[in-house]
Amino acid sequence: MFTGWLKLKRAPALLALVSFLAVAEQTVEVSIEKYVFTPQEVTIRVGDSVKWINREKRTSHSVLFPQEGGRESERMFPDESWQRQFTQPGRYPYTCGPHPEMKGLVVVSE
Repeated sequence: MFTGWLKLKRAPALLALVSFLAVAEQTVEVSIEKYVFTPQEVTIRVGDSVKWINREKRTSHSVLFPQEGGRESERMFPDESWQRQFTQPGRYPYTCGPHPEMKGLVVVSE
């Protein structure tokens, strides 16, 4: 009987922890390899982040957001990464600064 009471007493704390984990911020990874962003489109929630990782052997890349006045990451050399948190819902198309034929999209939902 005593152990059942302890489980019941812990239930609200467990529910709070599960609720927190369900809304915790996440980071989605996008690989850059063979002049392609993979995946080319990601959907995340407000507060989540996207981390771009350059997996090329000899080429540098950046992440450029033309619709945001040309906001651009620093150049990422092989095995380097850059991360951005998205705080507003919307569609964020991007390209690679030095290789504008490379395109991607971040969709941020509430």
